Amino acid sequence: MSDTVLLSREGALARITLNRPASLNAVDAEMAERWRQVATEVAADETIGAVVLDAAGRAFCAGGDVVSMSTSGLGGREVTEMAGVINDGITALTASAVPIVAAVQGAVAGGGLGIMLVADYVVSSPSAVFVSKYANIGLTPDLGVSTLLPAAVGQRRALQLLLHDTSLDAETARDWGLVTEVDPDPAARANAIAASWLAGATAAFGQAKRLVRAGGQRPFADSLEDEARTIGARFDTDEARVRIDAFAAASTRRPRPEEKP
Repeated sequence: MSDTVLLSREGALARITLNRPASLNAVDAEMAERWRQVATEVAADETIGAVVLDAAGRAFCAGGDVVSMSTSGLGGREVTEMAGVINDGITALTASAVPIVAAVQGAVAGGGLGIMLVADYVVSSPSAVFVSKYANIGLTPDLGVSTLLPAAVGQRRALQLLLHDTSLDAETARDWGLVTEVDPDPAARANAIAASWLAGATAAFGQAKRLVRAGGQRPFADSLEDEARTIGARFDTDEARVRIDAFAAASTRRPRPEEKP
């Protein structure tokens, strides 16, 4: 089994680690297959309540391994097929009802932006750098970048990053909405966020993530219908009933605005 992407479990927490540090975690054909295998396995496992997405070494992901593609004589058809393999994993994770937090360090470039944006919450190190670099080598966005990037930062800023040789530092990336937080220890912070999800209404967090992700891909009426079905289904769960009853009990004990405490 390839070790280019690692999968580990700690109870209901799954950890996905990009593991080609010598190549800045750039994705080659072997890593693409392993990514798809791990991502689809995680997305299908209903016992997983949260996912941490991280990377070994000094960079998160430098995108596709262009050097490997060039020296191995790949053609456009093979590149398209490899992108499709990676996309299968991206689709599985973004559509899943499990929240994902990413811990990011170093360089995030090209398709690495798409892999990072699979996460619903991104914690960046202060020294991380975010770049496109597609046009620098005559290529176009892939791995969801043309969709996930404007969804995160807006169309104008996405085009600025893609059409100009722009490099974002961590603070600017946070200001743009590309990352959620900047923390000196992104791994520890990502772990804490995942733990907070697992300690709370785990299934509700996952369904909220699913609804938001799906909302941008379908008519508004379909989202309203899905929301209505989902909240009704959650209302009947034991977990929700306990929390609702506790909330109602606490509310009845509070003094009304016209009452003096």
